[in-house]
Amino acid sequence: MDQLSYLFGLEPIGIKFGLENIAAIVASLGHPERAFRTIHVAGTNGKGSVTAMVDTALGAAGQRSARYTSPHLIDIRERFVIEGQRVGAEALDRAIADVRVHIDALRAAGTLDVQPTFFEVTTAIAFELFRRAGVDIAVIEVGLGGRLDATNVVTPVAAAITSIAFDHEQYLGRSLREIAAEKAGIIKSGVPVVVGDVTADAGEAIARVARERGAPLVRAWDGVEAVRLKPDATGALTRLRLRTPAHDYGDIDLALAGAHQIGNAVVAVRVLELLGVPPAAIVEGLARVSWPGRLDARRFPDGREMLLDAAHNPAGAAALASYLEEQAGERPALVFSAMRDKDVDAVLRALLPVVAALVVTRASNPRAADPSALAERARAIEPALPVVIASSPRAALEAAWRLSPRIVVAGSIFLLGDVMREMDQ
Repeated sequence: MDQLSYLFGLEPIGIKFGLENIAAIVASLGHPERAFRTIHVAGTNGKGSVTAMVDTALGAAGQRSARYTSPHLIDIRERFVIEGQRVGAEALDRAIADVRVHIDALRAAGTLDVQPTFFEVTTAIAFELFRRAGVDIAVIEVGLGGRLDATNVVTPVAAAITSIAFDHEQYLGRSLREIAAEKAGIIKSGVPVVVGDVTADAGEAIARVARERGAPLVRAWDGVEAVRLKPDATGALTRLRLRTPAHDYGDIDLALAGAHQIGNAVVAVRVLELLGVPPAAIVEGLARVSWPGRLDARRFPDGREMLLDAAHNPAGAAALASYLEEQAGERPALVFSAMRDKDVDAVLRALLPVVAALVVTRASNPRAADPSALAERARAIEPALPVVIASSPRAALEAAWRLSPRIVVAGSIFLLGDVMREMDQ
């Protein structure tokens, strides 16, 4: 069995909360997560964007930085980025093989009584890759929640909680306060945490944990002026005027589209200021950041347009809908799939009013919802909207192009990966 087959063979184990497995693995490895400084980023939405912004700015400041994110769109190496580049295939194979040896020994000794999950093993691999590469600092994105997430074995120099919204309620809680408390589990004693724009209930839950642990709490928007500007000849996807209590950045470019990215940028900037990153590097990081699949526009020679977006929960769908409402021209057709555990009705209620037609399909993931069930729910929400059921992502793209020269792909990160693979063929 090759190393990637071994790793992907762990996926059926599913989600397991708790730090016992990852703690045993990193201890056996000699604690690779302690070989470099870390920044820990949690949040319902925006944590990947913030991770990418912070990592890019650290690189602009001359630091040997890395980032660990999840999930990936096409290639698992997307999860492990060092100095702006995915890790090499050979380096990844070696790290998997070596981590696997330690896990097998722990299983044989009885230290691990169950097989670790895909995410637990992948997290250990990230730490090992970064140690071997000699990185100075790594930005670590939480996988799910925070308190019991496998990444929570790190003791960071700074942390961030980007947003609190409804998602994964079966694991994290049924109220924003409960969800916030789980994500606040990343807060460590004395380590500053930057918190984005959250509701009062969520903010109180986070502040309580920060007080208990003596962690300085920075409310990202306190004392900040961030004004969205009209695009100019620079071609930036977003322009804003930004002033924080620490620095007046003036008019700057942000290489990610959408008004919601301004809030993410504010969180990233406040984290970078805590780290003492020079303003020029912060500005360069925001202007150069790349985060595919987030309001990711693709244009084709024949005039067709495609927008790829990772919106898969109600808050993400609302941000996408707001962006679509701002766009001129005819409404697009929506190619859509979702996982069975998502609040599909809320996502569809946000998106259907701003699209001209819906094409539902099944993403290549065992948890994907049945397209017929998705179509039924969509018709109940928007009875007049044309709805097409497609047997595969490829068929869905073909059907959507017949309906409109403009299409949007959303509802599942796994669907985005399917579509991007189709585009590469």
